[in-house]
Amino acid sequence: MSEPIHDEISRIKEDIIDSFDEELEQQMEEERMEEMVAEGLSEPTIDRRIYFRELFRLQHELVSLQDWVQYKKLKVVVLFEGRDSAGKGGAIKRVTQRLNPRVCRVVALPAPSEREKSQWYFQRYVNHLPGAGEMVLFDRSWYNRAGVERVMGFCTPEELEEFFRSVPEFERMLVRSGIILLKYWFSITDEEQEFRFRMRIHDPLKQWKLSPMDLQSRIHWEEYTKAKEDMLEHTHIPEAPWWVVQAVDKKKARLNMIAHLLGQIPYETVPKEHIVLPERVRNSDYIRHPVPPEMYVPDAF
Repeated sequence: MSEPIHDEISRIKEDIIDSFDEELEQQMEEERMEEMVAEGLSEPTIDRRIYFRELFRLQHELVSLQDWVQYKKLKVVVLFEGRDSAGKGGAIKRVTQRLNPRVCRVVALPAPSEREKSQWYFQRYVNHLPGAGEMVLFDRSWYNRAGVERVMGFCTPEELEEFFRSVPEFERMLVRSGIILLKYWFSITDEEQEFRFRMRIHDPLKQWKLSPMDLQSRIHWEEYTKAKEDMLEHTHIPEAPWWVVQAVDKKKARLNMIAHLLGQIPYETVPKEHIVLPERVRNSDYIRHPVPPEMYVPDAF
């Protein structure tokens, strides 16, 4: 094997290892937090080797799904709902990790502005719906009204009643328009949420995740349970059913959710043209000027 080819293969291997390390780094960071407590409340987790092997396999399939969505000009919306600290963000991160952000994007809207409060309730969400060849993942969605807004008194009983009356028709309209709509509820136990909140309190790198609203959710655990039950009862429709993800074990939850998502949208391998890297154009009058030394970032490592 010639030296240039050998060097290129070595670089490819290094790049693959770097890609693996990105996921390992995230997992190690989570485990570092768990080591801060002598006894955790989480159930035994899936073997790490199996987890990474299956995660990379599923992410490869997600790339194929992404290609199919773009090729067939599909419109896909995936809602991620659940209690605070249920693992929605971690699951979204694993879904999008290897995907093209121009095809698959995440929408996480802040609290509505005064102007948005005066609009049709669904209006600010409609602005983020996908066009042809796009996937949109909502990290919380219009179901805020059925959860935090209801429990914390940010909407009136009349507004909640109108929401439950309107949302099935709204979602049926989305589906009739050609949107593939998937809704996931990440479910954890009372004990597991308390455990995760305590983790965040003791880890300075995760404290930013613990908002005042999160703390209130502990007080209102039972009200949130009632709200969830009402939400599922009113909005679990044949055109857009809810899918509940058992999320006490975060690794299993991610794998199960991604595997289920892949099973909901039939996809095939997209035919692709053979890519040939063109030769670089070289001009005899081209001169590359040196960068002044003071412009370089100092080598701290």
